Amino acid sequence: MTAEQPTIKPQPRVRTCPFDPPEEYRTLREQEGITQMTLLDGQPGWLVTRHEDVRAVLADPRFGSGGRRLGNTRDGDTYTTPPGFFINMEPPEHTRFRRLLTKQFTVRRMRQLTPAVEQFVAERLDAMARAESPVDLVQEFALPVPSLVICELLGVPYADREEFQRNSTRMLSLTVSEEERQEAHEAVRSHIHRLVRAKHVEPTDDILGELVESGELTDEELVGVGTLLLVAGHETTANMIALSTMCLLQNPEQLAALRADPTLMDGAVEELLRYLTIVQYGARRTALEDVELHGHLIKAGSGVVASLTSGNRDEAVIPGDPEQLDVTRGFGSHLAFGHGIHQCLGQQLARVEMKAALGALFDRFPTLRLAVPPEDVPMRHDMIVYGVHELPVTW
Repeated sequence: MTAEQPTIKPQPRVRTCPFDPPEEYRTLREQEGITQMTLLDGQPGWLVTRHEDVRAVLADPRFGSGGRRLGNTRDGDTYTTPPGFFINMEPPEHTRFRRLLTKQFTVRRMRQLTPAVEQFVAERLDAMARAESPVDLVQEFALPVPSLVICELLGVPYADREEFQRNSTRMLSLTVSEEERQEAHEAVRSHIHRLVRAKHVEPTDDILGELVESGELTDEELVGVGTLLLVAGHETTANMIALSTMCLLQNPEQLAALRADPTLMDGAVEELLRYLTIVQYGARRTALEDVELHGHLIKAGSGVVASLTSGNRDEAVIPGDPEQLDVTRGFGSHLAFGHGIHQCLGQQLARVEMKAALGALFDRFPTLRLAVPPEDVPMRHDMIVYGVHELPVTW
C-alpha cells in the first residue's frame, strides 16, 4: 500500500471584509510564514506571508519573475515572455529596459506633472458636478483620471480608452478563459503596434515617441513596453482611487482627520497603499535553483507567491495596530509597490495621482457618501488587481 499524500490547502481567497485580506493570513504569519499550498493556477507551490520574508524573496536573484502566471492557466501550459514585457524578465535583459524607462519616471519628472494631473482632476470633477447624482465614481472619476494621464504620457489617443480599458479588464480577469485573455492581450498589442508605426512616420513628444526616436528597441519590444505601461498605468491607480474613496467614507474619523489637516495627505496615501494593497494575490516568483528558506527546501522550478497584502498587515513590523486604517501612522516601508529590481516603475506617478485625486474630490464634495449600502458595492474578487467594479456615490 502506498501512503496517502497529505492534502495541500489552497491559497486563501475569501475576504470577510472588503478592505482586509483573507483572515487565514494572520494565522499563517503566526505559524511559519512560509507554507506549501496550491496556488491560484492550481499548481503546488509556496506562499510567503511575513513582511521580512516577502522582501527577502522579492530581492533574491534566485527567484525569477518569469514562469507560470497567476490566473486560469491549465496544467502543462507554458508562458513565454513577449518581447519588451520587462516585468517578467531577469538581468541583464530586465536591466536594459529598466535603464531606458527609469529616466521617464523619475520623482522630479513625476512631480513636474502635478499641475497637469490636477487639471485633469478638476475637469473630471466639473463633469461629475454637472451630472445628476448618484454617479458611478469609477466611470466618472477614478478611471478617467489615470487613463488621461497615462495616455498623455505614452502618446495614446484618449479617444481609444474604451477599447483598451475593456481589453485590460479581460487581461486581468480570473474568470475568463486563457484564450479570451490572450485575445485581449493581442488586441492591446495590435493597438500599440499601430501607434508605434505612426510614430516612426511622425515623431511625437511622449514616452513612446522618445523610445521610437532613440532606436534602442525593436518595434516588437516597443509594443511590449507600451502594452505593459498602458495596462498597468491606468488599472492599478484607478482601483486605488476608488477603493481609497470607499475606505475613507467607511472610516469617517480618518477622513475627518485628513480634512482637518491636509498636510497629512502624503502619509495618508502611503497608509492607504499599505492598508488596501490591491495586488491581491501577491507577486509570483519561480525558484531558479534549489533554495532553503527558514528550513524549507524550495526546489528549482517551484512557484512562490510573496503575499504583499499579508506582509503589509504584519504585526511584527507595522507600528500600532496594522488591522486599522490610521492616516497618521507614518509607516513608509510598505510593500504595495513590491520590492527589489521589479519594484513598480510608476509608483511616483501613482502617488501624484492619488494625492491630487483624493484631496480635490473631498474638497469639492464635502458631503460625498455612498449611494448604496456598503455590502451592495460590487468588489473585484474576480480580478488580479483588487478594487471595486462600481462605486455609486451621491452628495
